[in-house]
Amino acid sequence: MSSPTATAPLDVLGGSNVTEANLTRFLHGLPGVDQVGCEARAAGLGTRSIKTTAKAWAIDTAISMVDLTTLEGADTPGKVRSLCAKALLPDPTDPGTPRVAAVCVYNDLVGIAKEALGASGVHVAAVATAFPSGRASMPVKLTDTRDAVTAGADEIDMVIDRGAFLSGRYLDVFEEIVQIKAACRRDDRPNAHLKVILETGELVTYDNVRRASWLAMLAGAEFIKTSTGKVSPAATLPMTLVMLEAVRDWRELTGDMVGVKPAGGIRSSKDALKHLVTVNEIAGQDWLDPAWFRFGASSLLNDLLLQRHKLTTGAYSGPDYVTID
Repeated sequence: MSSPTATAPLDVLGGSNVTEANLTRFLHGLPGVDQVGCEARAAGLGTRSIKTTAKAWAIDTAISMVDLTTLEGADTPGKVRSLCAKALLPDPTDPGTPRVAAVCVYNDLVGIAKEALGASGVHVAAVATAFPSGRASMPVKLTDTRDAVTAGADEIDMVIDRGAFLSGRYLDVFEEIVQIKAACRRDDRPNAHLKVILETGELVTYDNVRRASWLAMLAGAEFIKTSTGKVSPAATLPMTLVMLEAVRDWRELTGDMVGVKPAGGIRSSKDALKHLVTVNEIAGQDWLDPAWFRFGASSLLNDLLLQRHKLTTGAYSGPDYVTID
């Protein structure tokens, strides 16, 4: 993954430093989102048919993009080890099944996941910054992040302060992201990559989602993520479309790529394939890669495995073909 250059915010904002005034001017100067047009475009892309050969590729690609997630208060080391085993071998009857991109857990379980996954290449992602509410002091958020990074997290999924954003305190949100990204640095191995969760269900409007996407990228986000999965609505295709437009436009402006991760509510292969079509049409083929697009999900993987087995054998398997996470 690449990330926005250190001078990108200043270059984009056209100022000598980042201030509340120039952030507000820039974000409110972004083109407004046509709600009707956005939703119609998403609906149209969702009806595209995919031929069998392309569908097989798309299902394998979607599997490779899954951040297999467990974020429950009742999570145990045993559950995390079980999830990691599934991440490494999603379908025990078919060793050719792709591995998932990452396992996503709370930061106190990062060490368990890291040990279970070893040098497999499957990443460990940790939610941080007082997930899912983001309601904590900055020292607490930084400690939360550093604990996960020290435990070995490859990726940090942080939540923005939606109250600050919705109050127009854009500089507070910007500086928080900058500080969390600094906490992702390590001397002994590559820095943990930063995913910034916007919680689109609480931002409500497409204009807010566009502004929050740009604000996160200005601050150095390497991924922008729709949701925590704890708020409804979570990931929707129109919201993801707006975010894909943002990363596409960011690349055109700066030359840097930023990833997108819809999370929450994507449970079926059909939904996953709609998203891949949208990625291809809106952002482009370069984003059809787990380095640049992820699905935050738990049950999605099972449906992808069932559909993959159907394409391979010509017959549907019962639900007991896959493990219950």
